[in-house]
Amino acid sequence: MSAGRTDSSASSRGTGRRVAVLGAGSWGTTFAQLVADADPGARVVVWGRDATVTDEITREHANSRYLRGLRLPGGVSGTTDLVAALEGADDVVLAVPVQRLRGVLATAAPHLGGGAGGASGPTVVSLLKGLELETHLRVSQLVAEVLGDLPYAVVSGPNLAREIAERRPCATVVASVHEHVADRVAALCATDYFRPFTARDVVGVEVAGAAKNLLAVGVGLAEGLGLGDNAKASVIALGLAEVTRLVVALGGSAATVAGLAGAGDAFATCASTLSRNHRLGVGLSQGRPLQEVLDGLGGTAEAVGTARSITALAEGAGVSMGVVGQVAAVLVEGRDPRDAALHLLSQPLRDERLPWR
Repeated sequence: MSAGRTDSSASSRGTGRRVAVLGAGSWGTTFAQLVADADPGARVVVWGRDATVTDEITREHANSRYLRGLRLPGGVSGTTDLVAALEGADDVVLAVPVQRLRGVLATAAPHLGGGAGGASGPTVVSLLKGLELETHLRVSQLVAEVLGDLPYAVVSGPNLAREIAERRPCATVVASVHEHVADRVAALCATDYFRPFTARDVVGVEVAGAAKNLLAVGVGLAEGLGLGDNAKASVIALGLAEVTRLVVALGGSAATVAGLAGAGDAFATCASTLSRNHRLGVGLSQGRPLQEVLDGLGGTAEAVGTARSITALAEGAGVSMGVVGQVAAVLVEGRDPRDAALHLLSQPLRDERLPWR
């Protein structure tokens, strides 16, 4: 696989578009690389709070804290100045932790003018997989509440940042309620190693992406407790069935959960030691305190903030979620991981298609 070669099938090449990436972690930095690889004429500015990280992005074309050993394209720079990052942006990419998003958006809102395309405002692109803790809002709902009616798309799928940064091939979903917005964002990041497919089901993509964080923790618990591959596969399969019921109840499509944004993302996240949520589950299975495990992850594990919200959404929709509920009990209530793991598969005998009772 050639490094950084553009995808000639994409429709937006050499545009010189300006893209602001809010968040200088592994996924935000990797997406900046994707945009620069897709359009060598693009100006990509990564905003972060740590000047050490952003200065290194600008001067060394590297982010050794999150992507050690890898170099970024020359069109990527970093800054701690949010206003400067947003100036003239055609696209604003969200890659900050979900629980900090509202504050970042509120600060950014007065500075979101039209970009080079002459539009009334930029396209907002979410890379986030989580729900706001206090309100249980999905990211699209939160963006609409704070920023109003800007074009919006969410990118989600089996997208482990390190592998993409190494330019290993993968696919993803770009979902927007407006087809032309999904097409535009797909063109923004399409390369010969990153293949976006478009969709309209924003609800399904966002809910599946958030819920799969809890499945990854559950698989990590099973792995750390030595329960075996059969138990891990059972957690994934039963959990995805629960997520499907929740997505449908909230107005999304079951097909979304069966695709890249659901099953694809879950398989990658649940099986990989690159996943922070998976490592969180393993750490908790060892009896370590939650905060100690979180401190050692080197980044945000969205499952913790998502647990209460997914449970609340399920209760509000009348959807029973046994697997997800047990994982949430470990994260929120401090339930013993072994008790929770054993309870996952202790359901009454019933038809497989029926929900947990």
